[in-house]
Amino acid sequence: MKVRAQPWSPPAEDATASLLRRAVALHRDGLLAEAGELYEQILKAQPRHFDALHLLGVVRHQQGRNAEAIDLIGAALAIQPHDASAQSNHGVALSELGRTDEALAAYDRALAIEPRHAATLNNRGTALKELGLHANALASYDRALAIEPDFTDALNNRGLALHALERLEEALECFDRALALDPRHARAHNNRGATLYQLNRFDEAAACFDRGIALRPDYAHAFFGRGRSLKELRRHDEALAAFRRAIALDPDYTAAHWEEGLLRLSRGDFAAGWQGYEWRFKDKEVALPPRDFARPIWRGEALRGRTILLHAEQGFGDTIQFARYAPMVAARGAKVVLEVQRALHSLIDGMAGVSATVCRGDPLPAFDLHCPLVSLPLAFATTLETMPAAVPYLGAPADRVAAWQTRLPSREPGKPRIGLAWAGNPRHKNDRNRSLTLGALAPVLAMPGVAFVSLQKEPREVDRPTLDHSPNLLDITAELRDFADTAAVISLLDLVITADTAIAHLAGALGKPVWIFLPVQVDWRWLLDREDSPWYPTARLFRQTRIGEWDSVIARVRQKLEHQELLVSNRPGE
Repeated sequence: MKVRAQPWSPPAEDATASLLRRAVALHRDGLLAEAGELYEQILKAQPRHFDALHLLGVVRHQQGRNAEAIDLIGAALAIQPHDASAQSNHGVALSELGRTDEALAAYDRALAIEPRHAATLNNRGTALKELGLHANALASYDRALAIEPDFTDALNNRGLALHALERLEEALECFDRALALDPRHARAHNNRGATLYQLNRFDEAAACFDRGIALRPDYAHAFFGRGRSLKELRRHDEALAAFRRAIALDPDYTAAHWEEGLLRLSRGDFAAGWQGYEWRFKDKEVALPPRDFARPIWRGEALRGRTILLHAEQGFGDTIQFARYAPMVAARGAKVVLEVQRALHSLIDGMAGVSATVCRGDPLPAFDLHCPLVSLPLAFATTLETMPAAVPYLGAPADRVAAWQTRLPSREPGKPRIGLAWAGNPRHKNDRNRSLTLGALAPVLAMPGVAFVSLQKEPREVDRPTLDHSPNLLDITAELRDFADTAAVISLLDLVITADTAIAHLAGALGKPVWIFLPVQVDWRWLLDREDSPWYPTARLFRQTRIGEWDSVIARVRQKLEHQELLVSNRPGE
């Protein structure tokens, strides 16, 4: 959020007083160029005139020329370092150029001079928020509001800090207070919409974004929020139009490009979707930053006789899903080096076509080109019709299978063995929607004639009571050293039932029947409205029909199990 520095009205103190008063009047009326000319006239006669230096710096900030603003206000502070307004305005200009630590120091100097300056406390809070120090930012906003309770910008910013701290209902209260004071506060409408979106209140969120757009028709952030909300309301054409409008207003709007790409992928529009997916490298909240390799990235050109590094970048599931492309790269005549997470090394090492498998973080051999695994579909121009879907393309090491064969209970005739995983990485941004508790699976766990095996690594505390009181659920996860062990166990099961986790991808890659719980807010790779997955022919998808409501999904799963529908009907050749 941009914070406008406020010009300060200086006292008349020398022969230039009349000129300075005229400049300040023009400045207050928003006539920046005219005010700037008068400040420059003063400085020609008196190069060390504090007020002219300071206020010309404010003009340059307001004109978007922040590097000049920093130099001008810095020169003023060299003359009069104990001016609170100049210190504060210096911080604003520094913040605009991303020099947040320096800005914070400037605000602290201003507050040492004038502790009850609400605007400076508000700006200080914004700097702390940009540094990720949201609790500290909240305290700074609270100090500003204790001085000026009706400070709408501080209320809006306090709501943003509370949102970042996941105190969403309190954030809504702040935005509501800000809007009660100023119903035309477009940013507060936008931020209220973003909070409602996080609360899965998509209709209300879309209405907030619409109000923000009505107030500011060029508000790219509000169009972006509108697009996300309409996407969740399954108004996909309107959502795409909103993303396109956000991008038209701000061609470098990373998140809008990214969200448009995800929506196109979920609709099966892979040609445009893979291009949008590449924007993930510019969004720090999406993926690891691009690797700083001296060698160029591969985009599908000739490979014969060259060495290419294929490297993991996101989660375990992504690596498992897109490792299928490594043999295809090798088939083009390349020597393939595959870099994966350490927990996947034993599973993927020796994959067909891969010359060497390296753990991420270990030294790399020489290579000519590189490509992130999740960029390979773009390089191969993958469509729904050309998707590499043959399974299995991974297999558990034979020695691991043999070891687990003796460690699992003996198979009883007519008693299927089913693996369960119900929760993903708690740090995943959609975890609250995609993960279940083990207790939610009680109707399935209560089924007679089934032997369940937990595949859930590091179960959460909320699941402990159910784990401890489920006699037909065998928990062997403490003995699973890596994904090769997990793959070996899965190979000995009849079926895997899982939330949208790496276990879903692993079972699919092994060609094992896998039933997957999916939330309404589904990841793009499962597409829309399908019960099957073109990525994994042995998968069956069980989708929510209402946000957060798993009971009917679990009831459908139990019904299928009761009818012994353990195998999907869409396997190749059937």
